[in-house]
Amino acid sequence: MSETLRIGLVSISDRASSGVYEDKGIPALQAWFGKALASPWIMETRLIPDEQADIEATLIELCDVAGCNLVLTTGGTGPAPRDVTPEATLAVAHKVMPGFGEQMRQISLAFVPTAILSRQVGVIRGQSLILNLPGQPKAIAETLEGLKDADGNQKVPGIFAAVPYCIDLIGGPYVETNDAVVKAFRPKSAIRTKG
Repeated sequence: MSETLRIGLVSISDRASSGVYEDKGIPALQAWFGKALASPWIMETRLIPDEQADIEATLIELCDVAGCNLVLTTGGTGPAPRDVTPEATLAVAHKVMPGFGEQMRQISLAFVPTAILSRQVGVIRGQSLILNLPGQPKAIAETLEGLKDADGNQKVPGIFAAVPYCIDLIGGPYVETNDAVVKAFRPKSAIRTKG
C-alpha cells in the first residue's frame, strides 16, 4: 500500500467548466493542502458541469480507477435546481458519514444564516472518503480548519481534523498534518511514533 495520499479535487460548475469564469475552488484547495499536509500527497483535478451523471461518473473514476483516498468536491450543494452534487455523491456511496455535513453547516452558521441552505454530505465509497465542500475559497478554508478565537485557540473543530483517522480506518495511508494549520485527531492507540 502506498504511503502517499491521493487526493481527487472536483470543481462542479456549469460556468467555470465552459470557460465563462475562472474556477477558484481547485486553486484554493491546492494552496490549503500545501500548507496543511506534512506527509506526501498527490492530486488529481477535474472541472465538470452541474450534471448528475457527469458528477457520478467522475466520483466513481477518481475512487475506483485513480485510487484516490480522499475526494473533495466544491460547488453544487445549494437548493437551486442545478445543484445536484449531494444527490450524485449519495448515489455512488457505500456508507453515509452524516457528521461531516452537520459540522460543515455548524461552522458556516457562525458566518452566515444561509448556511442552513447548504446540503453538503460526506460518504465512503470503497476505500475512498468523498466530501462535498462549499464553493467559496474562504468558506473552504473555514470548513476544513474550523474556527479559532483571537488567540488562535480552536473554538469549533474543522472537518479535516477527523479526516486522517477516517482514512486510516478505511485502509488508506497514514496522513500527517501541520498542526499550525489543522491538527489531526486520532485516539492514542492509532498514533504512530516517529522514528
